[in-house]
Amino acid sequence: MAQSRAPHQKNPSDHGTDEASAYAGLNGEPPNSVDAERAVLGACMFHRDAVDEVRGLLEGADFYRPAHETVWRALLALHTDDAPTDPIALAEYLAGTGELSKIGGAVYLHQLVGAATTTGSAAYYADIVRRKADLRRLRETALRQYQRTGEPGADPDEIRSAAEADLRTERERALASGTGRLSRYLTNGWDFVTKAADTQPVWGTREQTAWASGESLMLVGPPGVGKTTLAHQVVLARIGLNDSVLGMPVVPGKRVLYLAIDRPTQIARALARGVSDEHEAALRNRLAVWQGPLPATLDKEPDLLADLAAAHQADTLVIDSLKDAVSTMVDDALAVAYNNARGRALQNGVEVLELHHQRKSGAESPKAQRPALDQVYGSTWLTSGAGSVLFINGKPGDLAVTIHHLKLATREIGPLQVIHDHEHGTSTVDPTLDPVTLLRATSSGLTVRELAEVLSGEPEPGRADVEKARRHLERLVRAGLATKAEGAAGGNGGGQQARYHASTRHIGVVS
Repeated sequence: MAQSRAPHQKNPSDHGTDEASAYAGLNGEPPNSVDAERAVLGACMFHRDAVDEVRGLLEGADFYRPAHETVWRALLALHTDDAPTDPIALAEYLAGTGELSKIGGAVYLHQLVGAATTTGSAAYYADIVRRKADLRRLRETALRQYQRTGEPGADPDEIRSAAEADLRTERERALASGTGRLSRYLTNGWDFVTKAADTQPVWGTREQTAWASGESLMLVGPPGVGKTTLAHQVVLARIGLNDSVLGMPVVPGKRVLYLAIDRPTQIARALARGVSDEHEAALRNRLAVWQGPLPATLDKEPDLLADLAAAHQADTLVIDSLKDAVSTMVDDALAVAYNNARGRALQNGVEVLELHHQRKSGAESPKAQRPALDQVYGSTWLTSGAGSVLFINGKPGDLAVTIHHLKLATREIGPLQVIHDHEHGTSTVDPTLDPVTLLRATSSGLTVRELAEVLSGEPEPGRADVEKARRHLERLVRAGLATKAEGAAGGNGGGQQARYHASTRHIGVVS
């Protein structure tokens, strides 16, 4: 006859015992500290200034006892009206709302005041209440996951996705409330001003910045004009394979995460043009590529960009292309939501490069015609949140295109007449329109107006073209690449304009 086991002994053939114990534990008393809740409320009732200290730490839902949440909301209402928060005032207020008897009457309010040892401890006790509330929420999240595993036809992948979404929501809630809500992106005024001024641009110079650090760069244009080609050159420079693109320096980063959301196979073929076997180590270690659709659109999960960058240790994100990362481009509310996603990544130290399209109605604009920001497809809030917008103008497959700087980080770049080498995946500024090359090609130098005529292609350049040429020449003088011979004043058009020459030092170096 088989011997019976003691009740506390487990049979190895029993299944689910540990799971049942864990479930019972989840169903036990949730984490809480009723005493800390009483102390917080009593301190706020004893001295109304304590409300200001505590309301940045606690929300109504952080209280475990419903009666305490009711008292807290009444305290906030009285404080907002600049009224007393003592038990008498609270009793009167709660009687008016019909909730006094539900919280235990005026007697309980006086008991709460007695629970406060000192008003100076209000923040300390509030922190206890907040931590217990966080633990309760995490416990509820765990319980949901446990229950999902027992549902008929439970799918592990779906459960994992749901768990990640729950944790992301909880993390965002924690950051968006309490002390995190009030100080998440806080810095002092001096650092705010000086750190931005001391930051080296990602691409370009301090005077002419194509991509400013801490601000996004948007490359816009119709299909086939070289947006991806140009982006790839910046990416390769960012991982240390080149040091400049279009003659402008690129600061190397640590790691790039390329979101190849649309046409990943074509993107791979395009990138392959600029790499060889010697680049294998850099591409393996410093470039990560996400192929295909994102787990969610960025307007629905504002933390997704920052989370992706953190998960892959990337300090640079490339979105190719923007239309595939957002539910719709024309809805202002969704564009603002995307701006939040972009902003959170930037605040986490991630540089963001976006590839985007223009409106179809403007696809056949002449290259010489300057485009405008309203030709960028989608809500105006997309470009409003960008730091710099470069518009590539041309027709699909063109070897020569024009890049216009529509939104500036510092001073305007270009327009640049750019020649694509489609075989090697490289782009260069047309040397015949480079101001330095033009100066070296003439012994008599150039005036501002003469340079404006060449750059604009117009015999009568407009005022904006003339001023742009003037800025070009003055920058060359400051850089030591050109000299300036001052003109002479004269009446009735008899004066002479200032002329600019390539500097002797520069000619000697390049000759």
